[in-house]
Amino acid sequence: METLNKILEFEILSLSNYTIRVSDLVTILIILIITKLILWLIKKALFRKYKFRKTDPGTTYALYQIIKYVIWVMAIGFLLETIGVKVTLLLAGSAALLVGVGLGLQQTFNDVISGIILLSERSIKINDVLEIDGDVVKIEGIGLRTSKALNRDDISIIIPNSLITTSKVINWSHQSKKTRFKIDVGVAYGSDVEKVIKILEESAFEHPEVSNRELVEARLMNFGNSSLDFQLLFFSKNIFRIGKAKSDIRRIINKKFAENKVTIPFPQMDLHLKSNTAGKIEK
Repeated sequence: METLNKILEFEILSLSNYTIRVSDLVTILIILIITKLILWLIKKALFRKYKFRKTDPGTTYALYQIIKYVIWVMAIGFLLETIGVKVTLLLAGSAALLVGVGLGLQQTFNDVISGIILLSERSIKINDVLEIDGDVVKIEGIGLRTSKALNRDDISIIIPNSLITTSKVINWSHQSKKTRFKIDVGVAYGSDVEKVIKILEESAFEHPEVSNRELVEARLMNFGNSSLDFQLLFFSKNIFRIGKAKSDIRRIINKKFAENKVTIPFPQMDLHLKSNTAGKIEK
């Protein structure tokens, strides 16, 4: 026992009034282990609740992230106190320094505050499909400073949280479970309008990812310069990968147009030439 006490009281580093002993390192290790254990237990409890009570996974994730950051801040405070650093005195003494650092890291702090807003407000959650600056992405993780997303090309994108909170963002996941999409197509003048509408609606019916077939609708939208302009409206649950479904429906439309001799015209422009009939000058 005496030997153990000597080992624990052994000084590893001594600097001015601060001394780090083996016992301090053991305490730090214990604090880290306890912190990890507490976080593991909280995570298990939260996600078990999500599994059995069908809680929204995004809400569960946001709650866990907030708890994790709070616990780590408390753990770091205990670690500093363990090695003899008074946290209150440290904050008071470094107030001026923190102001200077804050000015230099203004954007970083903006991202951090935005991350706290996203996690607490829960307006955006994991697996939400967003449209940001014209790019459609699926949120995979929300951190304190940045969020991780996946675009339709399966490319991972790191998004600063301030971009989400300050930009105009369309959250497709806030709609109902299905969303309405449209496909524009033009046919030659002289085509049978009713026949074209029937072909467009049948093309949508044939695709397995089109929901609520009774809500599928084709419309004559406009008399264009070179074509009769139609729009096909349909609902689908496949919001994130809708590009593939649209491509498939366009292929079906093209095939049915060919079978029914419906022409998709090329853009046309009439050019009128005006002749110059000025008289000849006699020499």
